[in-house]
Amino acid sequence: MLATLMKLTTITTAAVHAREYGLLEFIDQYIKAMPEGSVIAISSKIVSLCEGRVVKMDGSSKEEIARAEAQYYLPPTYSPYGVIVSVNRDILIASAGIDESNGDGHYVLWPKDPQSSANAIREHLSAKYGYPVGVIVTDSRITPMRRGTVGLGLSHSGFAALRNYIGSKDVFGEYEYKYSYASILDGLASAAVVLMGEGAQRTPLVLIEDIDFVEFQNHNPVQSELNELRIALEDDMYSEMLKAIPWEKRP
Repeated sequence: MLATLMKLTTITTAAVHAREYGLLEFIDQYIKAMPEGSVIAISSKIVSLCEGRVVKMDGSSKEEIARAEAQYYLPPTYSPYGVIVSVNRDILIASAGIDESNGDGHYVLWPKDPQSSANAIREHLSAKYGYPVGVIVTDSRITPMRRGTVGLGLSHSGFAALRNYIGSKDVFGEYEYKYSYASILDGLASAAVVLMGEGAQRTPLVLIEDIDFVEFQNHNPVQSELNELRIALEDDMYSEMLKAIPWEKRP
């Protein structure tokens, strides 16, 4: 049996400045066609620039902004690179997700409500084309003890983010999976972010097609589905290590 190969296509845009576009205006400007059964990945930085989620660097402290954004954080003295290690929106991330690159003199924060942004894009595109489509708002992050950034699905809409293997058997029928989920969301986000790049590529949109393994939904994710994506710190595989960290809470 032959498997379908996933197809990814980058969409090049102009350099985007804060508040230059409304979010849906930007989508219509650059997405000219979207086949049925496809997903559009959009960089969270573009969402934030459209929303005006920026702070001028001049006269501002990235550390103070990160403290205000994060749920929990460690002061930069704990990092050999002098950055704040933090938890923001239940995600372990450096500097609460704040970025300095491609902001034209601004710190770019995460979108105010990434889920609402993903929902709005999906609703707009589904109405425009007349069939279900998927949306991912992406960012990148580092993995502990691994060099290099990988993609992260900050939010999604229009498809099932997880595949549940619990209770199923392995190929030999001997082992029953007890904990395993596959993250369709982060897998697609990682593939898209590799093509988006981390520099001056100006490709913040990636169209993902030929993904027959994705379960599309003609609705926004419900709260129970969003909750399933999150693991409470005390329930995490690394909980003992994470609980031992002397986190400080958001002021």
